[in-house]
Amino acid sequence: MKTVQHSIRLPAALDTALRALADRQGKTVYAMLRRCVKAGIDGQINPTVSSADDRELVAEVASISTRLADVEHLLDRTLHTACAAYCYARGAAMGGGKSDEVITAETQRAYDRQRAAAGERP
Repeated sequence: MKTVQHSIRLPAALDTALRALADRQGKTVYAMLRRCVKAGIDGQINPTVSSADDRELVAEVASISTRLADVEHLLDRTLHTACAAYCYARGAAMGGGKSDEVITAETQRAYDRQRAAAGERP
């Protein structure tokens, strides 16, 4: 294969990225530059995703995002309902006598504790 020499100038950020990539793959900077140029030309000649596919992917991600928000709301309501059930059951087991306002306050505290605990990930 006959090779042709080209001189190029890279911005410092690209040079840093190229050197890091070459180092990570155990190649020389020149070998990595050749691979990058070849991959870039192949990508330009044979694009893998069309703009129609891009629009489809964006629509799917938006749909997933909407459904995820619905699931989050449902889980939040389920947590609140479970906290309320716990507080009412606990109040009944301890002899009752608590007003709805007291149990509502206990429910909110239990709910807040559970939300805080869910935010703490080990």
